[in-house]
Amino acid sequence: MVLEYDLEHEKLVRAAAFAWLESQVSGEDGVVDRRVLLEGFRYQGERVTLISQQGIFKPRILGLPLSITTSPNSPYDDRMGDDKMLRYKYRGTDPYHRDNVGLREVMRLGLPLVYFHGLVPGRYMAIWPAYIVGDWMGSLEFSVSCEEAGFVDPAFGLQDEGETFGELKKEYVATEVQRRIHQGAFRERVLRAYRHQCAFCQLRHGELLDAAHITPDSALHGEPVVSNGMSLCRLHHAAFDRLLLGVHPSYVIHVRPDILYEIDGPMLRHGLQGLEGQRIVVPSRRVERPDEARLGERFAAFLGGIV
Repeated sequence: MVLEYDLEHEKLVRAAAFAWLESQVSGEDGVVDRRVLLEGFRYQGERVTLISQQGIFKPRILGLPLSITTSPNSPYDDRMGDDKMLRYKYRGTDPYHRDNVGLREVMRLGLPLVYFHGLVPGRYMAIWPAYIVGDWMGSLEFSVSCEEAGFVDPAFGLQDEGETFGELKKEYVATEVQRRIHQGAFRERVLRAYRHQCAFCQLRHGELLDAAHITPDSALHGEPVVSNGMSLCRLHHAAFDRLLLGVHPSYVIHVRPDILYEIDGPMLRHGLQGLEGQRIVVPSRRVERPDEARLGERFAAFLGGIV
């Protein structure tokens, strides 16, 4: 199969796509809406979309794939391998399908791609630059290296920095990619369950909302499941983490006594003190509501901090 492309054009469009992506991702988490990716951007008068129904995607303006995607409900077993590389499945079972041949050529040329990891339906973590660095016909998959876990190296190259440093960097980046994906998925699921509002004050500005852990993610039972989280605005997340606020297993908010009776300005009065005795907003699905046992443990820590 002969693939037709202009190498310099391939590089220029990729650079434009990466620059556009950097302006579109939400905050520091690298998450972008599918509708935005489908709309894409214009390059020399032509529209360039970055995603489609197929996992390996080549926009019309290019001759080679620009992105690879793992959807939230993907039938493919894309995973992180023991070698700290993403193992991305072929399209279908034919190694010589046009999409698979395209990725093989991208690998040969050392061209960068974007990797989109579906967190929840319609929301994707964008990771770039990603490079195809291995081809495993026996298991029908490619090895993918994510160079900087986020932003592009203008050189478009894999640099030889010494074997030890290279291995450490590869392990660090793989760990960082996994961490970002897990945290991003947790945030998206929690905010969706709480209808994108703060469980304490009902603030609905998404850029000011966090997914707060009840049991910290560093603890033994701090799994990134919705029932171990609450959607909180930045103020109330910080107050909850620092045990200024506690939530009883009955979902009632309590304010630490010294904060409750402190005299300060309107922010303290309305932002914290006014929450005393209020019930939090909880998800409509019972399975997604805060786990009462976890709340109990956290509330005991809150009470333990009262002097």
